[in-house]
Amino acid sequence: MKTNIIVSTALLGALAMAGTTTVANAKSGMAMEKCYGINAAYKNDCRSPGHSCAGQDATARDQQAFIAVPAGLCAKIDGGSTSAGK
Repeated sequence: MKTNIIVSTALLGALAMAGTTTVANAKSGMAMEKCYGINAAYKNDCRSPGHSCAGQDATARDQQAFIAVPAGLCAKIDGGSTSAGK
């Protein structure tokens, strides 16, 4: 149980950091990619089945929802995929 809490906390921290750097990275020209399955609840970047706006996905780690991360980072995140539904 403690391991799940630690992993969840680490994931949320990584997501928070990714969210704060997305705007800066986009402005600096850093390549970004969509990473599916790593979102926190209400922290998705774009539309998913069931809603049409960013920040509306109530399901954490939704395989249909993505957040933008620096290119190459998604493959390093447990559960992350550059394709929806995997």
